[in-house]
Amino acid sequence: MSDLRDLVIDAHGGIDRWNKVKAIDGDMSITGLLWARKGWPDALKDVHVTVDTKAQSTSYRRFTDPNKRSVYLPNHTIVETLDGQVLEERRNPRSAFESHKPETPWDALHLAYFSGYAMWNYLCTPFMFALPGFKTEEIEPWDEQGECRRRLKVTFPDTIATHCPEQIFHINVDGLVCRLDYGAVVTGNIPTAHYVEDYKTFDGIKIATKRRALRRNPDGTAVPAPVAVNIEIANISFS
Repeated sequence: MSDLRDLVIDAHGGIDRWNKVKAIDGDMSITGLLWARKGWPDALKDVHVTVDTKAQSTSYRRFTDPNKRSVYLPNHTIVETLDGQVLEERRNPRSAFESHKPETPWDALHLAYFSGYAMWNYLCTPFMFALPGFKTEEIEPWDEQGECRRRLKVTFPDTIATHCPEQIFHINVDGLVCRLDYGAVVTGNIPTAHYVEDYKTFDGIKIATKRRALRRNPDGTAVPAPVAVNIEIANISFS
């Protein structure tokens, strides 16, 4: 645990407000080189996403087809019709990425798993850092184009599906996450600088409405193009 962790959670709306949230719904568009490389260039271009904040569960609607949706759980991924008829499913879905390289194409269940766990992580940050098993530590600051940012090293427990066990979160002067550094194991462990921008307040909680994932150089700087993942969120609601 660290004082920076608590500052960041408070800046995003506070743990008391977050604990009242059961689910998050959002309309968004997700594009970028990653999806094209994996064979799904426009599959997530206009989607409605629902995240369960009390369990690791995410659903995309429409998912590859106007009449389909995805259901992500850490150990079970499903593609089904909008009325719940199972079309495809996979148990232990993370194991299906073994031996994958950055250029390895995905099937629909690979896409459902990655997009599911990733969005759950993004929308639940930083509040998930307070869950059992998370370890946080403030490390040396980082200078980003003249702005000195504090950094939080977060070690994830095995119970949370995520990009990689250890990730670095950059914090701006307002206490908001503005970048995270990781290498996603299931996409080839490419060093990534993921920028988080354009925060808006939705019912007391601050959510970033723009995200860009870029390749990260060995010195920690970001390669400005191409954009591997671009996320634009139009609106958010809580229940």
